[in-house]
Amino acid sequence: MIKSDQAKGYLFSFIATVALANVYIFSKAALNELNLFQFGFFWFGLAIVWNVLYGISAGKIKVARDLKTKEYRILAIIGILEVIGTILFFTSIKKTTDPAVMSFLQNLVPLFVLMMGVTILKESFSLLQVTGMVITLAGAIVTSFTGNLAQSGFFVPGTSYMIAATFFIALTTIISRRNIRRLDPGLLSLNRAVYLFVFAAIFLLFRGDSIIISKKALLNVIIGSMAGPFLTALTSYTALKYIEASKTTIIQSARGLFVIIGAWIYFNSVPASFQVAGGIITIVGVIVLISAKNIRKKE
Repeated sequence: MIKSDQAKGYLFSFIATVALANVYIFSKAALNELNLFQFGFFWFGLAIVWNVLYGISAGKIKVARDLKTKEYRILAIIGILEVIGTILFFTSIKKTTDPAVMSFLQNLVPLFVLMMGVTILKESFSLLQVTGMVITLAGAIVTSFTGNLAQSGFFVPGTSYMIAATFFIALTTIISRRNIRRLDPGLLSLNRAVYLFVFAAIFLLFRGDSIIISKKALLNVIIGSMAGPFLTALTSYTALKYIEASKTTIIQSARGLFVIIGAWIYFNSVPASFQVAGGIITIVGVIVLISAKNIRKKE
């Protein structure tokens, strides 16, 4: 039974990794045509549809009726943090020329999770954890380097937004992990979509932006919203029910490799070789960070 649960956890985590890789591809394609609020309106509006349909078919609608005031407060906090982190995330995707670079930078999330945990719990870093942090940071710097200081500056466009996004993603991750037993994964996924859709809709109306978009943009949004706000969120939260968060983190750190393949197929572009090397270094850094954490647990 235990092995069966672990297999489910690995499977859900792998699905989440591939789905998340597709988010970078299809969101970049859609954002090439749409502004951030048009994008959010359709992307998260459709995500609500997918989540509601899933909730009805899986008989999970009643879960929301049984929530207590404390659960609603937690959902509100998570929703607000998701709005901030997601805006920063998609701003980085819109500004970058290569989504694969941004996907590798998201490997900074485990680093921030560790730092927040140490800050909150007043723990100390082990030497191996410090090593993992240094490796991850070094990889992030190499990945985000433009390769031409004179003409392009040091960091590729979108880097600062993605780094800020990873901070809020880490904070949301910590809160979600602590409440994963009391809040259904489908509910967390729907909660995220609702908050982001409402935010995008308000600003869309305030700015007077058009809701008429091209068929190509709509197709990219349909595919991406199915893969991202629905499938990625649902499978990521579900994986946490079967395996440790550390294992899902290691698996999902490899998302950049799938993004490289997708970007090559969809945009006919690949990052520079040194950026790919930097991305692989971030994966190694994540593995060292997680390993160091597991070693400390056993001591």
